[in-house]
This record gives sequence, structure tokens and C-alpha cells, in this order.
Amino acid sequence: MNPITTNRKAAIIGGSLGGLFAANLLLRSGWDVDVFERVPDELAGRGAGIVTHPELFDVMHAAGVRVDESIGVPVQSRVTFAQDGAVLSTRELPQTLTAWSKMYHVLRAALPNQHYHSGAVVTDIEDGPQHATLTLSDGSRVQADLVIAADGFRSAVREKFLPDVQLQYAGYVAWRGLVDELALSGDTHAALFDKFAFCLPPREQMIGYPVAGQGNSTQPGERRYNFVWYRATSEDEDLPNLLTDETGKRWSGGIPPTLIRSDVLADMQASARTLLAPQFAEVVTRTTQPLFQPIFDLEVPQMAFGRIALLGDAAFVARPHCGMGVTKAAGDAMALVTALARHANPLDALAEYSDVRTQFGTAIVQHARHLGAYMQAQLKDETEREMAELYRTPEAVMRETAVPTHF
Repeated sequence: MNPITTNRKAAIIGGSLGGLFAANLLLRSGWDVDVFERVPDELAGRGAGIVTHPELFDVMHAAGVRVDESIGVPVQSRVTFAQDGAVLSTRELPQTLTAWSKMYHVLRAALPNQHYHSGAVVTDIEDGPQHATLTLSDGSRVQADLVIAADGFRSAVREKFLPDVQLQYAGYVAWRGLVDELALSGDTHAALFDKFAFCLPPREQMIGYPVAGQGNSTQPGERRYNFVWYRATSEDEDLPNLLTDETGKRWSGGIPPTLIRSDVLADMQASARTLLAPQFAEVVTRTTQPLFQPIFDLEVPQMAFGRIALLGDAAFVARPHCGMGVTKAAGDAMALVTALARHANPLDALAEYSDVRTQFGTAIVQHARHLGAYMQAQLKDETEREMAELYRTPEAVMRETAVPTHF
């Protein structure tokens, strides 16, 4: 197949949220855009809940995405529950919470279908003086003035250009899940559903908030409640056990939710009843398909290699305590388009983009490490655990978790 060449062409590897932000922004800036997503079917259901920030909405507006009250579920306050279910502390903090599937739906709907290619597996990428070239699994080749690698935290493009950069396990996992609001008891619904809620059992942390439900509905009665439960998990024993399925296969990066062993789920639910406030224990035990994610840090020294740029989790992975993953990817896309508008030569634009967003990504990762220091300390000695405990008051956790950051 002959190479495809057009004027001001951008090829985007990865059709999740970061790739869609970049595609919509570039298309509206006059670029011809092709998104190559390796998954053959429409992406759905990933990531569960998403915390929004003003910057995220600014980028969505710039990308031509319609944002109205259906984008998420608003909450006005935060609350921390004791293990017996009593309220320990409250804090006013208006915020909008949404779901991965809702964000994907609105971003994908904004991009005309001819620009999005499902089941397109990129097998190689080469930079060149006049263009970069992608090779696809069917043998076809695509030439572009610019390539954006938005292929996630296990980015093959990053591995090619920065083989020494590795994910660093943080010492704990995040259990996550969604439960339909109608599945909750009246008391639990009243206690949790209009709030961003916390519970701080010894050595652990639980947060939860309402998000869009089936069909991305934000109507009362059709929403879901999302939880994220951080639990210390040793890398040498506990984590390999969690990542091993019923057949004995070990999944190195993360196990598909449907393959988590029944005894692992039973232990997790038993711990929920023992350790968590009753409201959260109910949420966990009524979740039909919980999953867990090992928590990693990832930093890169640069985000551009000639005509090739890394974006979102392909470059920096910050622990989810700061709730900035999607907003960071949106900000990367906006910074890239802004730099391209300032420079006639894409090489100059990408160099500027790399300088600016590498600094930002480094700051976000460091901030998230600070917020996760308590969880990381749980696998260390007693002195370090005691020191970490001093900074984990309900007020401090509610004040710092998933709030807008400015660096």
C-alpha cells in the first residue's frame, strides 16, 4: 500500500481520552487527523470515576465539545466518616464528578468517524527529516508531519524512545468499583450520594463520589456511586497473589476484572465489613464487578523526539490522589496545539511543548507522591508509619485530595 501524505497531517496512536482531546483540538486548528486505536470495538467502561477541574472544561470548550449539566454529577461538600459510620468532619467544596464512559462518549461524538480507526495496530514508528512514518499490522504505512503517542501508561512508543524509563510500583493498590444508586439502602444513599466522601481506617484510605450511570445518565435514580479504596500491598508477596487468576496465570501489569479470583474478592469484601464505615462497606459489597489497579509512578525526561510527542499517561503517570489524570492529558493536548500555532516548524513546536509539559508532569507526579506518602509508608518501619500518621487528619485529606493544582 502506498504511503498516505497530506498537508499538515497528524497521526495519533491511541483513541482513548488523551488521543481524543488531541484529535478534536488539532482538527479544529486546521490539521488533518487520523486516530489509530488498537482495540477493534468502541472503548467503554474504563477507569470508572473522574474528578473534573476548571481546566478540563476549558479544554473541552476549545475542542468543540458541548458541556452542560449532563456532563457529571455535582456535589457541594466533603465528609469523612468514622469506622462506626459517624461523621468525623465536613468541608464545603463544590465539584463536578463524572465517569470515564461519559467523557469518552462526548469526546468521541465530537470527532467525525472518518478520523477514527478502530482495530488499527501500530507496529513501528520512525522519525524522518520531512515526516514521521507509522507502520500498521496490515503492512500499510502512514506518513505524517506530527505523531502523538497517546497510548497509555504502558506506551510502546515511550518504550521505543526511552527504554530505560520504567514504571515504579508505589507499594499499594486501588480497589475500584461502581454500584447503581438504586442498589443502595436509603440510609446509605442519604449519607453518601450528594457528597465526596472519605473514610480513613488504619493504614488505608477510602474515597467515594457519585458519577453518571448506565447510558451516561446523570438523572437522579439512574446514577452510580464510585469508590476508590487504597490498600497497602507488598510487591514481593501480596501483589503477585492478587494478580494471579484461577488458572495460575500471573498478569504482570493488571488483571482483567473478570479474572480476579473469587477468594481474593471474598477477602476484600470481608475486609470492607471489618475496616470501613458501614456506608462504604455496603457500597463495596454491592458492587457487581470490582477491580483493582496497582499504583505506579512514571516520569520521563522529555516528551518529544523530533516529530513524535508523548501525551498523557504515555509520559507521566501520577498517583490518582490528585485526580488530575484526565485533566493532565487535556492540558497536554492544549499545550501542544498552542505551541503548533506559534511555530511554523513542528519540530520547534514540539520542543517547546516538551519543555513546558515535562515540567508540569514532574510537578504533578511529585504532588501525587506527597498525597500518597501515607499509603507508601505502610510497608515501611513503625517510625515512618507513625510520622506519616501525623499528617493524615480528615481535614488535611479532604483539603488536598483531588483539588485543582497550579504549578
